[in-house]
Amino acid sequence: MPEDMAVLIAQAVEKAVQPLRDEIASLKDLRTQDLAEFERFKLTHRQFAVQVVKDSDGFFETNSKATAKPQPMQKDRAEILRALLVAKGGKMLAKDARKKIHIKKNHFAELLRVCDFAETKPFHLDRR
Repeated sequence: MPEDMAVLIAQAVEKAVQPLRDEIASLKDLRTQDLAEFERFKLTHRQFAVQVVKDSDGFFETNSKATAKPQPMQKDRAEILRALLVAKGGKMLAKDARKKIHIKKNHFAELLRVCDFAETKPFHLDRR
């Protein structure tokens, strides 16, 4: 009898423990799904953060260019450039204007960005 009793107790314990084992298995499955979803969320969040940084950098760059005021020396050079263009009838090669004002190429390019009256066009001598 004690042997039958031990078997019955083991079966009763197994029967009582089985729902708990099933619940643990389902919780493990849920945890695995949650971890996968969290990884997808992290990836999406990282991509979104990178895009926000790029967008904000672009916004601040365009905003700083729009609000940049010309320096006093640039204003003086802009007046000289305007006078040169008026004297030449509104058309002049950039190379010649730069030489007349006596400034470097990169400074002349900055000056043209500041000047709203000067328009640049490509020069093609060979007409390609």
